[in-house]
Amino acid sequence: MTGEANGRAMDELAASAAESLEGAPASEVIKWAGKTFGDRLCITSSMTDAVIIDLASREVPGIDVLFLDTGYHFAETIGTRDAVSVVYPVNVRNITPSTTVDEQDRELGPKLFARNPDLCCYLRKVIPLEQSLEPYDAWITGVRREETDARTSTKVVQWDSRRQMVKVNPIIEWTQQDVDDYIAENGVLVNPLVYDGYPSIGCHTCTARVAPGADPRSGRWAGTAKTECGIHT
Repeated sequence: MTGEANGRAMDELAASAAESLEGAPASEVIKWAGKTFGDRLCITSSMTDAVIIDLASREVPGIDVLFLDTGYHFAETIGTRDAVSVVYPVNVRNITPSTTVDEQDRELGPKLFARNPDLCCYLRKVIPLEQSLEPYDAWITGVRREETDARTSTKVVQWDSRRQMVKVNPIIEWTQQDVDDYIAENGVLVNPLVYDGYPSIGCHTCTARVAPGADPRSGRWAGTAKTECGIHT
């Protein structure tokens, strides 16, 4: 089968699954993905919490978890990554950009994250992720529709034409209350920064505390129009 024909087949597979799995429990969606893609399935996680990791590890033990180590993470986020690798039956893969922060500063000038956050995210998140996804046919995310306006039309399963792979979003319909309830009921690991006013955690350079009752993602790239790093758009 040619690459184009395979892409069409995978697109049709994703569309069919999106229809049949809409509204299905997250465990059922993950079980379908595990049976369909086997070891060519992975998870991506920001390590804000381990909800999607906990869910996936129950259905697909040993699954690869990709963590984008940008060089700008909070120490607590790195600690959560390390704890996940010990607590859950998964294989955490630490993904790094081709250049260190110091090398990027020398090549493009210091504090690129402040001068051009889109480019910084592209270099330190988007490109490394796309390279790390090459061995896989599908990836599981923790994306939820209520998080940003850009995610409201996201389907539970969809074809990612840019990366030529299937994207699986098992908790797409969950609310923040659903997430909180699952964490409490299952003793899921949570980044300690969540309890210190950081409900959505990215790089320390671009993440601020959020006032009680404010939009959970309002601390990401605060003061700019930016709401997404580019991975899910």
